[in-house]
Amino acid sequence: MSKVTSQSNIESSHQFAIRVYYEDTDAGGIVYYANYLKFFERARTEWLRKIGINQEIFLQQRLGFVVRKVEMDNIASAKLDDLLKVSSSIVTLKRASLVFQQQITNQAMRVLCTATIRIACVDFSQNKPCAIPELILGAFKRVS
Repeated sequence: MSKVTSQSNIESSHQFAIRVYYEDTDAGGIVYYANYLKFFERARTEWLRKIGINQEIFLQQRLGFVVRKVEMDNIASAKLDDLLKVSSSIVTLKRASLVFQQQITNQAMRVLCTATIRIACVDFSQNKPCAIPELILGAFKRVS
């Protein structure tokens, strides 16, 4: 495991805002727990986009990232129309995987949900883990 020091001009964490819509809630107007995973995914994807990683290009090369492990703690509930903030940071960066620490807070800055998510790089043509391409690894090193 390696933790790479961040450069001062690159964000070492990312913030992403998400509004809770009716489709995100259960019959009681509370965010359905599995939707937090979708919120975390959107935040990671937007962060990758922001640092110049276009996942579509790598998919064309039959490479991609898959979730290997999730540890999630649901602390409090988000509700319909809440404006949430998803914070993401890379806590571990290896040659073929990385670990994100993510949390969701509401408008009152109350932590609603936290997660530690291990992502693996996979060669889809062989359906096996592979090294993260240097272009992506370099971008991750700049932000971790």
